[in-house]
Amino acid sequence: MKTWKRTTAAAAVALMASAALAACGDAPDEDKKGSAKSDFLPCIVSDAGGFDDKSFNQLSYEGLKDAAKELGTDYKDVQSKTDQDYAPNLENLVGQGCDLIVTVGFALSAATIESAKANPEIEYVLIDDAADGGADGKTFDGKADAPNIKPILYDTAQAAFLAGYAAADYTKTGTVGTYGGQPFPTVTIFMDGFKQGVDYYNQQKGKDVKLIGWEGNDKGVFTGGFDANEKATNTAKSILDKNADVILPVGGPIYQGALTAIEDSGKDVALVGVDADFYETDPKTQALVLTSILKNMKTSTIEAVVAAGEGNFDPTPYVGTLENDGVGIAPFHNFESKVSPTLQSELDTVKAGIIDGTIPVTSYLNQK
Repeated sequence: MKTWKRTTAAAAVALMASAALAACGDAPDEDKKGSAKSDFLPCIVSDAGGFDDKSFNQLSYEGLKDAAKELGTDYKDVQSKTDQDYAPNLENLVGQGCDLIVTVGFALSAATIESAKANPEIEYVLIDDAADGGADGKTFDGKADAPNIKPILYDTAQAAFLAGYAAADYTKTGTVGTYGGQPFPTVTIFMDGFKQGVDYYNQQKGKDVKLIGWEGNDKGVFTGGFDANEKATNTAKSILDKNADVILPVGGPIYQGALTAIEDSGKDVALVGVDADFYETDPKTQALVLTSILKNMKTSTIEAVVAAGEGNFDPTPYVGTLENDGVGIAPFHNFESKVSPTLQSELDTVKAGIIDGTIPVTSYLNQK
């Protein structure tokens, strides 16, 4: 069991540190509501997308809040506005006396490893990266660079395969499209799986559905960032101009550019969401979202934080798959009556094949 390190002096130091925080990102909030039953203090740092991104930052944040509630303790959070905030924000939370720090997103990997090595008494949960220091961002040897980091990863290629199959079956123009924020492995894993699903559909059905925006091997269309800006809108427009009537934007808020492009086009275009079920997290997508490729980030965050709070921190990497329900696809919602009546049963069969290995899906997480 872990020996908690709260003392009156430590609390005083934490309060002094709070008052002296540098102006990087948003300063960590005061202890959140809840009557603490233990002195375990979990904390969380967002990437530049922020906790209201309706995507992976938000899901992880909700997971931490629910875990703190389950443990009967308080929590602290800090949002990063740019990548320059990562290391200072981690340092600030260390100064606040956090027992466990959740860092959200592969972009925080280097800062997390550095902080973990400097603070071996603190436990870390790193979401969406193996924390193994691979210079290419693709190395995954199953062992983090610091023993106090638990990597949480998701083989979203498996779920994206199902979404690609569904998109290929739904399209009326015979063309679907995708684009990403930047060509990081945690972005391109969606695009890889989506392409494999389209290819499999074509093979099984004798069709020739085309995919615009991703050729594989890091060749694809990217906005250069993860902001919902004009570049995101123009990138989506360029894909719609090539006759795509299903579009998959991968990269947090950049999907909002696709919403604008779809509205401006006046065409009947379906959107595929990522990370969260867009139908639930962003009601303005409800008329457009065919399905969403899900990472069960909230549940996996809850489980990791609660285990640590109960003294059972386990640094073994977690990889979400279809088999363990770590990834999946959302219901068709408003598109239920628009898709083929046999599509869901076909997807169930494909899913079973992916799980038992008869339908291979490759990604950077399973390539040796």
